[in-house]
Amino acid sequence: MERRAFLLSSAGAAAARAMDSGPALLKPRPLAAGDTVALITPATYVSNPDALQLARRTVEFLGLKCKPGRNLGKRAGYLGGSVEERVSDLHEAFLDPEVKAVLCTRGGYGSAMLLDRIDFNLIHKHPKIFVGYSDITALHLGIHQKSKLITFHGPMALAGFSDYTLEHFKRALFDGRPLGVLGNPPEERVIRPKHPTRTLRGGQASGPLIGGNLTLITASMGTPWEVQTDGKLLFLEDVGEEPYSIDRMLTQLRLGGKLRAIRGLILGECAECVPRQFQPGFESSFSLGEVYDNVLGDLKVPVFSGLTIGHTEDQLTLPLGVHATLDADAGTLTIDEAALDIRA
Repeated sequence: MERRAFLLSSAGAAAARAMDSGPALLKPRPLAAGDTVALITPATYVSNPDALQLARRTVEFLGLKCKPGRNLGKRAGYLGGSVEERVSDLHEAFLDPEVKAVLCTRGGYGSAMLLDRIDFNLIHKHPKIFVGYSDITALHLGIHQKSKLITFHGPMALAGFSDYTLEHFKRALFDGRPLGVLGNPPEERVIRPKHPTRTLRGGQASGPLIGGNLTLITASMGTPWEVQTDGKLLFLEDVGEEPYSIDRMLTQLRLGGKLRAIRGLILGECAECVPRQFQPGFESSFSLGEVYDNVLGDLKVPVFSGLTIGHTEDQLTLPLGVHATLDADAGTLTIDEAALDIRA
């Protein structure tokens, strides 16, 4: 009877996840030692040869082969080549049967320029791992919605790769099992934590995981690639924005109805989101925590801040679109569903 009850419970949970996720998303195959990874620059340029060498070394350190995009290293103003060149590198990486994953060198600015030029059907037909964060959020939104492919919000080739970052990156891309409970790294000094979390509203919630950089999320509104948040667990992060700017963007999401039907909200660390020391936006300012309380205080769903997402030395790799559970009291996010296809 216990086994039968367990099987029925498992089947019910699987059915609930299927209903949450809507149409099934495509899952890429996991990486294995010796696989080939394409290195592309869809946003701001990386033309420094030493930086390009470091990006290749990162791939090779993981036991993988690096295949630079045809236009890697190009520079057009603040961009890594023309729109056509950057789109071409993206398309070629997904078309190439030798390539098992596509890794971005950096973010910066410019990914959104590609959205109306991308052949999302091509990506749908050739699913593979795609990784990046920050400005790359624009591509995550487009690929998630139009190609129905699970992608990974995680470090890029030029990230710092702390031991914690590296461990979670490898688990997310090489191990086909669900990632399970994710939290910040253990604190060396509990009295003065390096990565503190704060519960804004307690409780637990589950649903498909979506999110990324707050600036890019808000910039998507009013476009065909506008973030879809209803019934989702939403995560947001940013860097170097003054509190009033975070206030403005969160308010835009609220006014646009993007917070009305979410199941829960996870806020990343938002590094350096403080008033500028020289010519700050306002003589008097709210702190980032006060902004969160002011704008998000009326939400009726679990909310916590401080998870190591995005622009932080210790960074999690999160699969977009999979079923997950947040525990706002514990400050954890549990990835309940496998993000990779491990079928033989």
